[in-house]
Amino acid sequence: MSSEIIIPLIICATITIAFLVYYFGKKQVILRHLKKFKFKEILQFRTNEPTKITGKVLHVHEPFIAPFSKRKCVAYEIKIRQKKSGGKNSYWKTLVEKEDIQDFFIERKGEVVMIKPSKSPKNYKSYLVEDKTVSSGFLNDPTPEFQELLEEFNIKSENLLGFNKRLRYSERILEVGETVTVGGIAKWKVLDTEILGYNYSKIATLESDLKHKIIITDLPIARDQKQRNL
Repeated sequence: MSSEIIIPLIICATITIAFLVYYFGKKQVILRHLKKFKFKEILQFRTNEPTKITGKVLHVHEPFIAPFSKRKCVAYEIKIRQKKSGGKNSYWKTLVEKEDIQDFFIERKGEVVMIKPSKSPKNYKSYLVEDKTVSSGFLNDPTPEFQELLEEFNIKSENLLGFNKRLRYSERILEVGETVTVGGIAKWKVLDTEILGYNYSKIATLESDLKHKIIITDLPIARDQKQRNL
């Protein structure tokens, strides 16, 4: 086969792979799922209707403290990776991958909706923006805060020769007070127990069903979808 044919085929294949990686990436999947839900103000929620809302995160329980940034949050995802070499190739090996989430409120225009994500069975999909990264490596000592975090996970920052390992930490959180967009199936629930600061007998919720998981993201573009749908 001549180079006149091979080169265009390689270019087409590269473009196709790049598009597929982009299209099926977690971020784009979340945004496509959100388009299935319709924006509504909380007082306009209709039972069993796929609905989404954008508002401020409020905590229901004692919030988490993010492992590195130490900020109060209702969800976090962290990852620690080490750069490894294998023959002629190098790659990032994941040493620690951890996430957690709890119930939270979304406040909008003085009203609140409750979100109840479950980890087992998992009833939600989420994409959180990367909030914090920190790294160490050759001629780049870990900061005291990074060193403390590594020790919490029993990770040594140096190799056997005393050189710094190439380590990278990333943190994604859903911070208390942050703006979030959530999609789910609208419900109105009768309150069995009193919620501090909430004086009504019913509360709006966004839940999952057999067809739809709860969709959670702090992507700014998800808020822009609201403007386009109004």
